[in-house]
Amino acid sequence: MVIHKILVTGSNGQLGWELSQAATSYPQFEFVFVDRNAMDLSNPDELEGIIQLFTPSAIINTAAYTAVDKAESEKELAHTINAEAVAALAGIAKKRNIPFISFSTDYVFNGNAERPYLTDTKIEPVNYYGQTKADGEQMAIAANNNTIIIRTSWVFSSHGNNFVKTMMRLMKDKDALNIVGDQRGRPTYAKDLALATIQILIALNAGTVIKGIYHYANAGETTWFKFAEKIKELAGLECNLTAITSDQFPTLAKRPSYSVLDTDKIEKDLGLHIPEWEIALKQCIHQLTHS
Repeated sequence: MVIHKILVTGSNGQLGWELSQAATSYPQFEFVFVDRNAMDLSNPDELEGIIQLFTPSAIINTAAYTAVDKAESEKELAHTINAEAVAALAGIAKKRNIPFISFSTDYVFNGNAERPYLTDTKIEPVNYYGQTKADGEQMAIAANNNTIIIRTSWVFSSHGNNFVKTMMRLMKDKDALNIVGDQRGRPTYAKDLALATIQILIALNAGTVIKGIYHYANAGETTWFKFAEKIKELAGLECNLTAITSDQFPTLAKRPSYSVLDTDKIEKDLGLHIPEWEIALKQCIHQLTHS
């Protein structure tokens, strides 16, 4: 089957929005973007009927429950959206014999590693949000072994809510900020992830076999504190930043202290060159300050 019409859920999220911006450069595809009003993942039983109306030749699910701390108390809702609905979408794609791509997170790992996580590293989430995403991966692949899962980390964009926009806002409003300095990861520009996702569609159309779990994040690793310092520098902001420990910034849900993803597999399978996170951040901040 040739992929032509692609249904994308979660159109108001960072990745959904970046896909909609990138879509105009790929006229060979007809992208159909739906938000929660058109397709609510908290009602998995309704998804098949809605998808029938669109008759897509591929489904990309960028919708998710992403409130990490809230997930500790809204367990049923988080699990429905991040696991049951993802499995339902995977099953619908299998029935229609079309590709299905969904996204997961570095939070499926325990954070105790000392070298980047491979796609087959044992998963062991440290919070309930991570558990729902881990369940979603396993349930989707069980429902459809051609499912494509892309784990990503520390996502930012000029659209939506994210660390970059929050830091820029707070640095303008406050003289000093405390930022966690003992958690390491790889920031991901949602624009770059969107372009990589489209490369998967192009590869599938060319007959390349792509399935299973991949990792995507921008090149290089950092801490939240160093990330904030770079945002301050690139945005030309004045604010005194102090590094603190995770223990000094308690959250309802535990965060992994080390969540660096190894992206070799996606780079090799797709021939991708992944930009450095600092370069991606510079592009994002330019977009934010010139739009």
